[in-house]
Amino acid sequence: MFEWISQHKGVLNVIISLGTLFLSLVYAQLLYWGFRRQRRPRLLINRGKKRDIEALCIISNMSAESIFLEYIVADLETSRGTLTVDVTDRKQQYSEGDEARDDDNHRSGRDHDDDDHDPRRDRRDHHYDTRQGPLDSGDFLHIGTFSGLIASIAELEGIEMAGHQPTGDLRFHSLTIRLIGIYGPEDMPVGAERTFRLSFHADQCTLVPASWDTKRLSSWGQRRRLRRMIQRLSAQRTDRLVGLSDHDG
Repeated sequence: MFEWISQHKGVLNVIISLGTLFLSLVYAQLLYWGFRRQRRPRLLINRGKKRDIEALCIISNMSAESIFLEYIVADLETSRGTLTVDVTDRKQQYSEGDEARDDDNHRSGRDHDDDDHDPRRDRRDHHYDTRQGPLDSGDFLHIGTFSGLIASIAELEGIEMAGHQPTGDLRFHSLTIRLIGIYGPEDMPVGAERTFRLSFHADQCTLVPASWDTKRLSSWGQRRRLRRMIQRLSAQRTDRLVGLSDHDG
């Protein structure tokens, strides 16, 4: 036995070296996969509180680090094509003392859409509130109800609504929420999107996710398209702010 080993020690050394190299490569690959998984951005889009069109649209950050939400884009698919609208900012009505009320609503998970009608709102000034900002790891926020998002799109596109449905022969088919943000020190944007199908029955509207999970937009090609979208949305936001300044002046 020992004589055979001594005769073939050269071959055995090569086999042992190759085995050690193979195990090292496997271990290094496992470490790389674990590091990549921890560094990979993870945003979730889901329904909350209800399961119909009055459900809250909840955004959760399950990444290892914070994500700065740059844009929230809604695609409303209709019988006449898809309407794409930037819903990062929303029109609000403020009067003196509302700042403290807003802080209480944020801590309690309430949105302005949940408040009862206040006749004093008719005398308030219009301002734009933004959903843009950092979202810590493990944190979440809601951006209002899905019905509120659809109503905002309809208002911006000049669509007359009768309840949750548009008037005339126009029909709504689905609503896609797309998030664009910056993750950690990375230069390229990351994103996530999820589509919800709309089904109308009389005065009721159901909201069903088209997929079981949120789609991650983190490949090189997807991130290039997100960067081009940011440039386009930034130009549109600038034009809108200029229009508001001219109107106020």
